[in-house]
Amino acid sequence: MFSLRSAAAATAILALSACSSPSESTSSSESTVGPSESNAPSAEPVSDGAFTLYSGRSEDLIAPLIEDFAAATGIDVEVRYAGSTELAALLLEEGSASPADVFLSQDAGALGAVSKTSAFAQLPADITDSVAAGFTSADGSWVGVTGRARVIVYDAEQISAEEVPTSVHELTDPKWKGQVGIAPTNASFQSFVTAMRVLEGEDAAREWLEAMVANDVQIYAKNTPIRDAVNAGEIQLGLINHYYWYQLSNEVGVENMRAQLSFPTAGDPGSIVNVTGAGLLAGAASDGDALSFIEYLMSVDGQQYFVENTYEYPLVDGVDAPAGLPSLADLTNAELDLGDLDSLEETTALLAEVGLV
Repeated sequence: MFSLRSAAAATAILALSACSSPSESTSSSESTVGPSESNAPSAEPVSDGAFTLYSGRSEDLIAPLIEDFAAATGIDVEVRYAGSTELAALLLEEGSASPADVFLSQDAGALGAVSKTSAFAQLPADITDSVAAGFTSADGSWVGVTGRARVIVYDAEQISAEEVPTSVHELTDPKWKGQVGIAPTNASFQSFVTAMRVLEGEDAAREWLEAMVANDVQIYAKNTPIRDAVNAGEIQLGLINHYYWYQLSNEVGVENMRAQLSFPTAGDPGSIVNVTGAGLLAGAASDGDALSFIEYLMSVDGQQYFVENTYEYPLVDGVDAPAGLPSLADLTNAELDLGDLDSLEETTALLAEVGLV
């Protein structure tokens, strides 16, 4: 296995934007044909005992799962790790010359950015049908693997549960000045902003971001330091994914957690349930080893791994969610199609415009 050193955020954004531009993505009739027409998998997949994975999920989370898969199947996996947005940009830049066979993404937005260029093969129906509509692609080009709810983490020693905002729009109130943490370069935060753009419009998203900046929002590199800052009483509130709290509480004990979780009101842009997901690259449409890995992700063993180790929502029947989590049905925003989160370049441009990246 080897790792990809993270490229500069600006480089990734420019690459993603350039490589997904209409002039390049429609340069031939083949590139405009959907997955169901030109990228269908072979009826008889071929196996050579190895494949290459581009993983937008971190090595410390995914490496043990890959080791379990390799031990169970004897298939070697060569992995390239980086941020999901960066890998999406890389895949679009590499095009058909990419060595990648599978793209495992931290969020639906990066998958959508790759999918809309017809870079994915269509997955078999028995894989995509195992996930409820709303948590996977509509065209079978990628499949949702786990669910990750956006939440507000708060310092229970400074704020009562009743005082915690129920909407992200309340975070711009002057009483929270300098007390809210966000991670604007993180893929999950960017997908949340994309969801706000989709649900409420470009102007509303810009106004919210500008109001957050004016309210002295605190900037962090990723979710973990936001959680830790709240848990240490350094800030009172933060926007993170739910499972970061569960990871720490499992280590130190719930009774020792100063930070607590609040789920925004369903329908609020802050309450979205994003997914991690996987797509099979068009060049690997007949690669049986790559397909076996995606099948493993959707198996009971694969889903149980995420429940036990990352505390995410399983998306297939027969596997229970981590104890204490609200039902996915209570969090889902019926007005949001995860496939609409593919406009990452517009979101990153907006974040740059307001000075957050």
